[in-house]
Amino acid sequence: MIRNYEDKDLSLIMDIADRAWQKIYDMYLDAYGKGLFEILVPDRNSSKGEQIKNHCGKYPEWIFICEENKRVVGFVTFFLDYEKRIGEIGNNAVGPDAGLKGIGQQMYKAVLKHFTEEGMTYAKVATGLDDAHAPARRAYERAGFDIKVEDVTYYKKL
Repeated sequence: MIRNYEDKDLSLIMDIADRAWQKIYDMYLDAYGKGLFEILVPDRNSSKGEQIKNHCGKYPEWIFICEENKRVVGFVTFFLDYEKRIGEIGNNAVGPDAGLKGIGQQMYKAVLKHFTEEGMTYAKVATGLDDAHAPARRAYERAGFDIKVEDVTYYKKL
């Protein structure tokens, strides 16, 4: 079941986010090295959850929650640009212990339907090109995202 965010969900989705991002943080640590990683991710065990908390504080109406048997198993944050009529999927995750049951696809279907209902003409999502983001790329493609622009970010130690 997909439903709107409620304040009682905050600690649960912060925990899901923090656990779900660990493999991505492993990749970042390998790619960036310890020094840059610690600048970009001050606390790998809470940084993503804090991003979710900030979104919930600013845009509580732009979060959907996925429940299975009355247990929160995933979330999706989003943004609506009414001027450009583009809806953007932000941070989203399924609890690592939820298993692969199509939960992500349920969330994307609900948010894309909401975008349409809100008058959006395009949907956008961004993700990494690395192996750690490969499952996310596959999920977005399964959800119908088919216009792709690839990007690379470079860093240089000074």
